Amino acid sequence: MALSETARRAESHALEVLEFPRVLERIASLAVSEPGRRSVRALSPLRDPGAVAEALRTTDEMISLLLRFEGWSPPPIPDAEGLVKKLGTAGSVLEAEQLGELSRLLRASRLVRADLRQLPDDLPRLDALGGRMARLEKVETRVDRSLDPTGGLADGASQALARLRRSLRDGRAALVRRLERYVRQLPDRLQVSDASVTVRSGRYCVPIRREGLSHVGGIVHDESATHQTLFVEPPEAIEAMNRIAELEREEVREIQRVLSQLTELLRPEATVLAASVAALAEADSLYARARLALELGSSRPHIGPGPESDGRPVYRARDARHPLLDGGGDPVVPFHLDLNADERVLLISGPNAGGKTVLLKAVGLLSAMAQAGIVPPVAPGSRFPLFRSFFAVIGDEQSIQAALSTFSAQAESLREILQEADSDSLVLIDELGGSTDPAEGAALAAAVLLRLAGQAGLTVATTHLGELKDLAAEERSIVNASLQFDTKALRPTFRLVRDRPGRSYALEIARRLGLPDDVLEVARSRLSGAERRMETLLRRLEETELEMDRLAAETRASTRRSHETELQLTEAAERLARREREIEREAHRTAERYLLEARREVEREVERLRQRATRSETGSLDEAVRGARAGVEELLRESRRRLPEEETARATGPTPEPIPGVRVRSISLGVEGRVLEIREGEAVVDAGGLRFNLKPSDLTVLGDVEGGSRELRDPGPPLPEIAPATEVDLRGLRVDEVVGALAPALDAAVINDLPAVRIIHGKGTGALRQEVARILAADGRVRAFRAGGFQEGGSGVTVVEFDDTGD
Repeated sequence: MALSETARRAESHALEVLEFPRVLERIASLAVSEPGRRSVRALSPLRDPGAVAEALRTTDEMISLLLRFEGWSPPPIPDAEGLVKKLGTAGSVLEAEQLGELSRLLRASRLVRADLRQLPDDLPRLDALGGRMARLEKVETRVDRSLDPTGGLADGASQALARLRRSLRDGRAALVRRLERYVRQLPDRLQVSDASVTVRSGRYCVPIRREGLSHVGGIVHDESATHQTLFVEPPEAIEAMNRIAELEREEVREIQRVLSQLTELLRPEATVLAASVAALAEADSLYARARLALELGSSRPHIGPGPESDGRPVYRARDARHPLLDGGGDPVVPFHLDLNADERVLLISGPNAGGKTVLLKAVGLLSAMAQAGIVPPVAPGSRFPLFRSFFAVIGDEQSIQAALSTFSAQAESLREILQEADSDSLVLIDELGGSTDPAEGAALAAAVLLRLAGQAGLTVATTHLGELKDLAAEERSIVNASLQFDTKALRPTFRLVRDRPGRSYALEIARRLGLPDDVLEVARSRLSGAERRMETLLRRLEETELEMDRLAAETRASTRRSHETELQLTEAAERLARREREIEREAHRTAERYLLEARREVEREVERLRQRATRSETGSLDEAVRGARAGVEELLRESRRRLPEEETARATGPTPEPIPGVRVRSISLGVEGRVLEIREGEAVVDAGGLRFNLKPSDLTVLGDVEGGSRELRDPGPPLPEIAPATEVDLRGLRVDEVVGALAPALDAAVINDLPAVRIIHGKGTGALRQEVARILAADGRVRAFRAGGFQEGGSGVTVVEFDDTGD
C-alpha cells in the first residue's frame, strides 16, 4: 500500500531527525568510488518483506566474501554514467579521454565480475550481481591498444596515424635543424643572445632583433614584451612549414576517424555498459556496507514475525548499539530489548542526560538500516518487525516561521501521527507531554499512548512525567522501561531496564550540587505519599541491582583469573608433554642404533652359517638354522644388555597384529621378511630363505601385502568422546593444525544440536581466520559464519551458526 503524501513527508522528517543520512555518509566514506557513494546515499527503508530479506542476505554474502578474501576491495570504478548515455546517442563521437574512461569501466567490470563469481554455490547473489557486469575482453583490448598513457590516441591506433606522426616528427626535426643553422649564420648584431627556435601561432620561428627584419624578411608571428625582439618565420621555412601544417591537418582527420571507429565499436554495447555502471555501483555500496558491519561486529537480524508469534510482529534486540556512537572513543553500552506481539508501547522514563533520546534514536535507526539492506550493529538472534512507515517527534520542534511553540509543534506532529499511523508503523516520540503544564501534558500524553497502543505497530516514547508510569498497570500493551543511573557517581550507566519506570533523580542531583538541606526537605515533603514510596522503592531496587552488578563483575574477574591460571597450567603441561616426547624420541633413536648393530652381526652370522651348511656334506640345512638361531639368541642377549630396559620397552611396544602376506621386521633379530602363516599363536616369517617362528609382539608391521600394497597402522586406543563446547580456542596453533582442532569441535556441536560455536583465532596476520573461513565454507552443516560482535571478540573471533529459526 502506497504512503500518502503526508506520511511520506513525515517519514522523510523522521529519518532526518533520526540522523539516518549521517549513517549513510559514514557508510559512503568506506566506498571506493563516487558511483558507489551515490548508491549508498540513495538507500532508504524498503517496505516489501522479500526485498528486505534479499537485500540483507546480499550484504551478508559480501561480508562472507571479505572474511574469506581478506583485503579484497573493488578496483577503481570510473564515474561513467554520463559517458554511457552519450554513447547511446546516435552520431556522437567520444574523445580519447572519454574512451579511456570506458576502458577503465570495462576493466573494473571484468575484474569485479571474476571476483564475485568465484563461489556461485556459496554466494549466489553476488554471483548474479557479477553476471550483470560486462565481459568484453576483445573490445577492452582494442580500445586499450589505441590509447597512450597520457590519455590520447597511440601511434598504433591505425597504420595511417602511425605514418602521419612519423612524417611529422621527421619534418619538424628537419625544419628545426635548418632554422638553427639559419640563426647561426645571421650577423651578430641581428641575433638575440641565448635564443633558440620556437613556436608561435603554430609556426616555427626564429628570434631576431627588430632592426634585422628588413634583412631577414619572412612573416612576423609575435614580438617580445619589450618590442625589441621579433619572432619571424623566414622565407626558407615557409614551404616546409606549410607541409607540416598539411600533415597536422591530416593527423586531425585521421584521429577523428579512429575516434569515430572506436565509438562505433562500443555503441552496440551501450546497454551492457549501463548495466555494468549500475552493478559496479551496487557492488561498491555492498562493499562499504560490509566494511561497516565488520567494523561494528554486526549480525544480520531476522525481519518480520517469527514462528513463536503466530504471525504477529515481535521485537527482539540483542547487544544493540547506536551506529553513530559505536566505534568511537568512549565505550558504548549495548542494550537488550524483548517485546512480544501484545506489547505495543515502550515508555522510557528517567533523568536528563541518561541516554533516553539516544536509545530512542537507536531503535529507529536499527530498523531503518535493516530495511535498507544495511546489517545493523546487533548480535545474532535479533528480530525486528517490518515497518512500512516511520514517524518521529524528537528534539525542539518549534517553528518560528509558522509561529508555533515547541508544544504546539509537537501537538501538530501528533495530529499527523494519529491520522496516518497504522499497525505497520513505528512511532518515536521524545519527551511526550512536555513543554506545557505537567498535569495537562500528562493527561494528553496518556490519551495519545492509549490510542497508539491499539493503532500503531510499535511506539517508543520518553517522558519525565511521573503520572505516565502508571499506564503500564492499566494497559497490558504498555511496557515501562528506564535507563539505570548511578546516584553515587551522578552519572548514567546507560543500562536498559525493562518493566521498571525511571526516577528523575532531581532531589539527589540538587543535593550533590549544594542546594540547602532545608529547601530539599520542603521539596520532599511536598511530594505525595505515593510518590515518596515509589521513589524509595525504586531507589532500593537500583541500589540492589548496582550491588549485584558489582558482585557479578567481581565474579567475572575471579573467573578470568582462574581461567588465566588454568591456561598457565595447561601451557606448563604442554611443555612437559613436549619434553617427554623428546625424551621418548631420543630413547627410540638409541634403541634403533643398538638393534641395527645387532642386526648387522646377526646377518653376518646367518651368512656364515649358510655357507657352512652349503659346504657340509652330512649336515642338513635345518641343523644350520638351529645353529644360527642359537648364535642369534646369544647376540640378542648381548644387545639387550646394552639396551636400557626402559628403552627396550619403548622400542618394542605394542604393534598391530601381523597377517599373512605382510612384510615385517623382527625387533629381537633385526631381520625383515614376509609372514607366511599364523600357527599356534606364532607368525611363520620367511627371511631370505630362512624361516623363523616369532611371537607377534616381536614384529613390527611394515605393510606391502602380497597382491597389493596397503599401510597397516596401529589403530591405537579408541578416540574419547568429545564433549560439545560453545567455544573453540585456536590461538597458538599453526595453520596446518587448525583442521585437526576444529573438525572434532564442529562434529560435537552438530551431534549435540548446538545452535552456534564461537571460534577464537585472534587477529594477528589473519592466516588462522582465513583457514577457519575456508573450512567453514566447505562444511555443508554450517548455515552461516561471521566476525564476532561487540562483546564477542570482534574480528579476532568467528561465530558459526548451524541452525536457522526461519525468517
